[in-house]
Amino acid sequence: MAETTNPVPAAAPYWVSLLLIPLAYVGAARGGWTVALLPLVTWYLFSGLDLVVGRNTGNGDPDTTDRQLAWHRRITLIWAPLQFVMLFSLIWYVPQADHLNSVERIVLFFGVGVITGTIGITYSHELMHRRNRAERWMADVLLAMVLYSHFRSEHLLVHHRHVGTPADAVTARYNEGFHRFYPRVLRQSLRSAFAAERAMCARRGLPWYDPGNPFWRYGALQGAMLALAFALGGWSGLALFAVQAGTAVWQLELVNYIEHYGLTRAHLGQGRYEHVQPRHSWNSDHRASNWLLINLQRHSDHHVKPDRRYPVLQTYADSEAPQLPWGYPVMTMAAMFPPLWRRIMNPRVRAWRAAHYPDITDWTPYNAGTNPPPGSGTASER
Repeated sequence: MAETTNPVPAAAPYWVSLLLIPLAYVGAARGGWTVALLPLVTWYLFSGLDLVVGRNTGNGDPDTTDRQLAWHRRITLIWAPLQFVMLFSLIWYVPQADHLNSVERIVLFFGVGVITGTIGITYSHELMHRRNRAERWMADVLLAMVLYSHFRSEHLLVHHRHVGTPADAVTARYNEGFHRFYPRVLRQSLRSAFAAERAMCARRGLPWYDPGNPFWRYGALQGAMLALAFALGGWSGLALFAVQAGTAVWQLELVNYIEHYGLTRAHLGQGRYEHVQPRHSWNSDHRASNWLLINLQRHSDHHVKPDRRYPVLQTYADSEAPQLPWGYPVMTMAAMFPPLWRRIMNPRVRAWRAAHYPDITDWTPYNAGTNPPPGSGTASER
């Protein structure tokens, strides 16, 4: 792990996401090519900034208190109301804006979905890991705005517990292209999230339909968002809301795809796996994209310490965690082209396997997402 070089990292760079909101209004007011400003800035500008400002291999002090991180926390707390106002004011304005044609409206809300997915869901991810009830509620509101509320249950109850194993839908298998991964994860993550909450109810001696099951809250919040979109923009507003929600979910699952692609925990026999280590997540310490994504790319440490706040997530040396060659903006674009993705990532997965698991001789079951059979030359118990 890199050494602590800045006990309390500066908060100001992480507020850069606020600059995206005015761009949405510029696109709505001016039309033309400006409707594409949001994806252009989010994907391409920050990819270029990563090249210019380089990587940040320093670590903040993990014992930094919440009081010391007050300004870091505020950006995650104010984003939800700001996103809500931006989204629904545009849903009211755009359907009646005569200077925007149908294509411009769709492209604009595609861009809105890029930031409700890239920023909104990332902030929701940070908030859902907190014990504070208000922060968790804000996470739910952000997810309801993209109709993906079950992500909280899936992420907390399934993904963190089963990452790198066949039980985790969002661990992308080796050689599994994104276009196969995406429909699979849409189906499986919803089922696994509901099954996890049903099991939680059963452990409390309650039926799945008990009001305490958060799926009731998820449904109510999502229904409220849809109703508001229709009330403000009619059928056109509802369609534009769906465009941004679909785009946001696509952005989320692109990130899920790259975070653990091809990385698996060794099977110890009898359905048991080794503990999660930094080596089970792809790590990236590219500076600019980590400002935008509040250190989400320091994903190796997040899985080791899920309750650690984003400013003090640690980065790791190459020997401890596998490194992505570029930040998430570039890698998610590459993931849309499976031959290019395999050319970039498959050699890295094979090198990772050779470095960490030289005793595993048969990777076929891991590639297929199944439990390796006993005695197959895998890392079974000795």
